[in-house]
Amino acid sequence: MFVPAEEGAELAAFDSVYADIGDEQSIEQNLSTFSSHMTNIIRILERMTERSLILLDELGAGTDPAEGSALAIAILDHIHKRGARTVATTHYSELKAYAYNTPGIMNASMEFDIKTLRPTYRLVLGVPGRSNALAIAERLGLDKSIIEASRVQMSSEEQQVQSMIASLEENRLTAEAERLEAEKLHRQVKQLQQQLEEERRKFAQQRDRLLARAEKEAAEAVHKARQEAEEIIAELRRMAMEERASLKEHKFIAAKKRLEEAMPNLQPAVRDQAANRERAKEKIEPGDEVMVTTVGQKGHVIEAAGNDEFLVQIGILKMKVSARDLERIRPQKSQQTLQAGANVKRARNAPVRTELDLRGSTLDEALIEVDRFLDEALINNLGQVSIIHGKGTGVLRSGIHEFLRKHRHVKSFRLGEYGEGGSGITIAELK
Repeated sequence: MFVPAEEGAELAAFDSVYADIGDEQSIEQNLSTFSSHMTNIIRILERMTERSLILLDELGAGTDPAEGSALAIAILDHIHKRGARTVATTHYSELKAYAYNTPGIMNASMEFDIKTLRPTYRLVLGVPGRSNALAIAERLGLDKSIIEASRVQMSSEEQQVQSMIASLEENRLTAEAERLEAEKLHRQVKQLQQQLEEERRKFAQQRDRLLARAEKEAAEAVHKARQEAEEIIAELRRMAMEERASLKEHKFIAAKKRLEEAMPNLQPAVRDQAANRERAKEKIEPGDEVMVTTVGQKGHVIEAAGNDEFLVQIGILKMKVSARDLERIRPQKSQQTLQAGANVKRARNAPVRTELDLRGSTLDEALIEVDRFLDEALINNLGQVSIIHGKGTGVLRSGIHEFLRKHRHVKSFRLGEYGEGGSGITIAELK
């Protein structure tokens, strides 16, 4: 026998299987259908155990329906209390109601298609079956008046039971269709989720690649711009030393244009924008010493240029810089106001410096300060000045000496003697 169970189901093991199926009436033994059934059932009841499987076909049939249904209920109740597994078929509505109201007993039916008058061979659990006698007779051509008369003969309770069963069957079919539709939608949703997850993964990979490439390009652009800016500043410094007296304004403009073109046109990253917003909160005023982040050089703010920009002097170069590209180095104003070229105006009451301490400065910063210091010394008619550069590795000293050697207003220079600072200081004689 084929077992109506899903794959992976577990079945109980029975010590015996008893069945009362078919019509065993005997003329020879003078047994009616009911008697033959009862003979088998009595034998089953005597031999069964709680591990037996009992199959009963049309229990209580072959006698008065009222007595047959009552007897059938009593027999099923007895077997149920003994704990044996039972499968019983019936057309009695009373047995259907008994199964509905008794814990441990369940109605079931084999599905039947009224339209085609054919069974579907589907076992439906929880729903009692209908005899469908009137529907089958009507489909086979029995006179409708007879069908209607038979319905009148049915009791109201029987009609209610049949109506209830029909409603259950309809609801079951609707629920089955909705379940299938829900399973279909679930499969579609799962497929869409998988597709979205795959798209998200691809997007994340593409985003990471683009970010990595953008960061690499940005780093290369900034490095290139910084190198070019350093070359331009070095050239300006050379021009200032060699052509101090004849340096024309158009050369400053051309150098400034080259410096602005060297700046990379990059979209700032989110973290850079946040840093810029923080820097913008700091109020920058004329005279402040600032770091120009786009070129990596220090300068002094000359004046506000409008549109959130400032005119900044970097060495001998003046340029407009956005506030977001400036970092203030110290809040106090400078005592000097820088002008174009190498001219310096000293405040009326500012003290005259004869000594410049450059220890801790880079060579570029030191040369700018030396150039400014010498201009100030010339304005004040000083004949000798001292430049403290320290001993260290000698790089700062060598760079300053090279600068003094080419300076048109330096007559001579020497290292300090004992008591003056030795090799950590340079004494310059001015023309």
